[in-house]
Amino acid sequence: MFRFIHKEGRTILVMFLITLVLLNVAVHGFFPADKVLHIITLLVSLGALAFAMYFFRNPKRMLYLDEGAIVAPADGKIVVVEQTMENEYFNDMRLQVSIFMSVKNVHVNRTPIAGQVKYFKYHPGKYLLAWHPKSSTENERTTFVIEDEDDQVEILMRQIAGTVARRIKFYVEEGAEVQQGAEFGFIKFGSRVDLFLPLNAELEVNVGDKVKGGQTVIARIPR
Repeated sequence: MFRFIHKEGRTILVMFLITLVLLNVAVHGFFPADKVLHIITLLVSLGALAFAMYFFRNPKRMLYLDEGAIVAPADGKIVVVEQTMENEYFNDMRLQVSIFMSVKNVHVNRTPIAGQVKYFKYHPGKYLLAWHPKSSTENERTTFVIEDEDDQVEILMRQIAGTVARRIKFYVEEGAEVQQGAEFGFIKFGSRVDLFLPLNAELEVNVGDKVKGGQTVIARIPR
């Protein structure tokens, strides 16, 4: 069963299961005659455990691999598509595409292109709502820049924590070589991922579209 659960959730699930077992034992011990309470406690415990397993699921996925494509780094909904000034690394205008992940989405983060990590930085910060306009610059976040060495294209990607999501995990470092669609991190609970693309990127998504990490093409770079 655990092979379908992401590694970030395995310890949490074991501790959660132990807590639920102890809770049910305590209810039976303190209220031995209250059968209705026993059933309610058991059903709530099973429901909570099922939700936790659902959240930390890591389903096998057929990845879309194409050197000319920028694939979605996360599951979720496109909430921003606009030109904006990127001030941390590029210091110029970029095409921003933002994906909001709800608690229902798979929270594995994947690299949108293959290449080398040219820049990485972790920023501690606030926990504004993930769709808040200032969350991209004020919330806890990480910033990655990946360069496609064939086309010399650089893509900036930002993991952003939200009000509920207060734990960002990342598995790459500056200088690392990454493959398209490979896992680069995980954000626990509702959160957001921003992409900053070259202005000439040919978009294939619009605001409101649902996307899947490693499968949906966000844009293509003209060759």
